[in-house]
Amino acid sequence: MNQGCLRRPEVSGASRPATEVATPSGGDLEWMRQALALAQEAANNGEVPVGAVVVAAAEGALLGQGRNGSVGLCDPTAHAEILALREAAAARGNYRLPDAVLYVTVEPCMMCVGALVHARIERLVFGALEPRTGAVVSREQGLGSSAHNHRVAVTAGVMQEECAALMQRFFRERRP
Repeated sequence: MNQGCLRRPEVSGASRPATEVATPSGGDLEWMRQALALAQEAANNGEVPVGAVVVAAAEGALLGQGRNGSVGLCDPTAHAEILALREAAAARGNYRLPDAVLYVTVEPCMMCVGALVHARIERLVFGALEPRTGAVVSREQGLGSSAHNHRVAVTAGVMQEECAALMQRFFRERRP
């Protein structure tokens, strides 16, 4: 077992703020454009078009990226967010990412929300709402659960139209 992933990260300050929907910050558009490019790659490979990047909040450096890969990898957990978190954790040598921001083109599902909490992501930025399985604001409010010992700040709707359009185009081409 990799003992490096068991070390406790240093976290300064008090407990995290409660989950709230906030306005985008300066770099949000740049990072969401990268996530959107990954989503397009997923669509080109026949995967549901979702892309994600994990960024170190303080440095503004890319830690990990992912695009949906469940079909190609034969892995139901190969969502863009999970793959980006895995890459970021490997880059940091720690499964906890307390100073990181995850950018994703579509509102995360419950599985991905759980991973965000366990990774101690500082902030989530997403594009399009997911009315069927969204677990942040649409269907469930998974990040706001009192059972969690960590809160994630949320910024919703960044490049929402572009993210939604890609998803709609993908499914329109596949459904009669």
